[in-house]
Amino acid sequence: MKKILTIAGSDSCGGAGIQADLKAISAQGAYGMSVITAITAQNTQGVFSVEELSKEIIEGQLKAIFDDIKVDGIKVGMLSSKYIIDTVNEQLIKYKGKNIVIDPVMISKSGFNLLRPEAVEALTNLIKIADLVTPNIPEAEVLANMKIETEEDMIEAGKRIKSMGPKNVLIKGGHRMDKPTDILLTEAGEIIKYESKRYETKNTHGTGCTLSSTIASYLGKGYSMEEAVGEGKKYISKAIENSFSIGHGVGPVGHFVELYKKAGVDYE
Repeated sequence: MKKILTIAGSDSCGGAGIQADLKAISAQGAYGMSVITAITAQNTQGVFSVEELSKEIIEGQLKAIFDDIKVDGIKVGMLSSKYIIDTVNEQLIKYKGKNIVIDPVMISKSGFNLLRPEAVEALTNLIKIADLVTPNIPEAEVLANMKIETEEDMIEAGKRIKSMGPKNVLIKGGHRMDKPTDILLTEAGEIIKYESKRYETKNTHGTGCTLSSTIASYLGKGYSMEEAVGEGKKYISKAIENSFSIGHGVGPVGHFVELYKKAGVDYE
């Protein structure tokens, strides 16, 4: 069994962050491990507070894992401060992390700022070590310093982000209302488009976390980048189609669709 590590924040309502990552990794038949960078107080209606963990405990978690277990793939999510980003960057270089997928989490769906403004420069430095970086359109606009309205804009933003050093860039197009197309710019210079169906649901909590963790899982299992992204897209589409309402706000996607159905889960 392949071992996949997620480095991210904890979501108390279980729909995103570490919790979503571990569900997604498990659903791909891999073994999930975690390094928690921050604890959030959040539910389906929003993020209410964040408490960051210390440099020492983040380093300690990473050391404990890498000293004992072979890590086949790594997903990096919420890193809210410069010192956390720098710590993760230094440790992943130290331990020669591989199959690194970075989801540059900046703002929650409810509009809560999950990345301090002064940490953006540190994030661009971390991106250099990524095998894949997966920004959505608002995140890509910040990283590329440009407005994105069309597929051509997505490609240009991807090129700008790729020039920062990552091997591959996936611009996620879910925020475009006309067509939710994702665009992969590969290490070899190819531009690959992944068309998606738009499902009529408000329950999309944790989609970015889930997609990036799934891709990291498939890279860890030996799939090519194009194949891993394709598998990730298929899985997240099915999870969104089978999302469900918990709480009064944006509900989670269905990570274990087949298990839920087998257990007779009522999605209503």
